[in-house]
Amino acid sequence: MINNITLVGRLTKDPVLRQAGEFPVCNFTLAVSRNYPNKEGERDADFIPVVVWSKLGEICAQKLTKGRLVGVVGRLQTRTWEDEAAERHFAAEVVAEDVRFLDKPKE
Repeated sequence: MINNITLVGRLTKDPVLRQAGEFPVCNFTLAVSRNYPNKEGERDADFIPVVVWSKLGEICAQKLTKGRLVGVVGRLQTRTWEDEAAERHFAAEVVAEDVRFLDKPKE
């Protein structure tokens, strides 16, 4: 089976770093423009959650900020959970295996 995703987009806000057990994990959302313009002639964007684990996650949290252009290669992962009210939730996110910084940070 193949589960491979390649994205190029801009961060919608600064990444968030936290600990999941003994491992650091970084989360951010990428705004990825669609290939074709809408009826108004503008390009819509999809907002895709990205998860980056371990050392690469730490580097992303240190170096990336809102608006930075990045390339992400990874896999799509889905998960479900129940909250305190026994409501079931669903999430789809990209688990990054490689993150490339495609622009320079603004000074």
